[in-house]
Amino acid sequence: MFSPSKSNDEMRHLLHIILPVIAAVVFIAGCKSKDADDPDAPPTHSATPADLNLPFNFPRMEIPEYNRPTVEAIALGRELFYDPILHPLETMSCASCHDQSVSFTTHESNALALVNLGWNDRFLWNGKVAGTLEDITLFEVEEFFQTDVDALNANPDYREKFKAAYGVNSITTHEISLALAQFFRTLNSHDSKYDRWLRGEVQLTAEEYAGFEIFNSETGDCFHCHGTILFHDNRFGNNGLDLEPDPGLFEVTGDPNDFGKFKTPTLRNIELTAPYMHDGRFETLEEVVDFYSSGVQHHSPNLSPLMKYSADGGVQMYPLQKEYLIAFLKTLTDTSFTEDERFADPR
Repeated sequence: MFSPSKSNDEMRHLLHIILPVIAAVVFIAGCKSKDADDPDAPPTHSATPADLNLPFNFPRMEIPEYNRPTVEAIALGRELFYDPILHPLETMSCASCHDQSVSFTTHESNALALVNLGWNDRFLWNGKVAGTLEDITLFEVEEFFQTDVDALNANPDYREKFKAAYGVNSITTHEISLALAQFFRTLNSHDSKYDRWLRGEVQLTAEEYAGFEIFNSETGDCFHCHGTILFHDNRFGNNGLDLEPDPGLFEVTGDPNDFGKFKTPTLRNIELTAPYMHDGRFETLEEVVDFYSSGVQHHSPNLSPLMKYSADGGVQMYPLQKEYLIAFLKTLTDTSFTEDERFADPR
């Protein structure tokens, strides 16, 4: 390998260069061998990054680094959403209570609509689950459905899809929740008539624009809780439904100051998501607007300070003002969302 004519110094110099290279090659080869032979070695996979294509005028969506969107995981979450395999008796799926045609809720369940959830950090009417979408989907899998993971592990198709999405050989509730969260992050509504008006693509009618002004002024006083582009404030409040309200957030926190407080729902697609309020007491938007106009219970405990017209029972709108307000609320209906094939049952 070395010429006899080379000096000892030259040989030592060459060895300093060559030996580290040889050691590195041996180390890499050993690692590859271990990964191939060691069943406990961490799985490797390569999923395809996905772009959620979020609108520029929406807030930044916070997504955990451990569950970045991928094509494989979103497709898996969509399939799981519609599959009754999540239920131990396989008698219901997520879609049983969350129908796309009515903004992913149902009249029977009165469940909150699954729309723009990626911008929420408290979930359910009483705020029982806090954190990320991964937290609420884990709750649904483990507590609501009580999913039997053995059923999914016995399914070769699901094992293959979980392997492709998350590189796992054995499916747990953790991976199920991750995949569902990825699908939920795609359920974003931002193409209603109102959105197209903001983009300068259409015009509101005179009635709709009058309703827009009522919504965003003290006349309707809606904007305090529903004034963001998401049409909710991500908070909880008592809106004066009853003198003796249901416990609401108090059930979670135990704080007497939270008694009677419920999550502010988004008004996006509100035309489709009847019945209204946490207990579904109102069947129509007309009933809801009538309540805020003249039905607020002023002495309800922990009444939100935003209900500043409650002493009069509400904002006292005239009949025509109510009509205009409802006309505006209907501009928040997004049929491109409720008819989008990307969110439909893939089976």
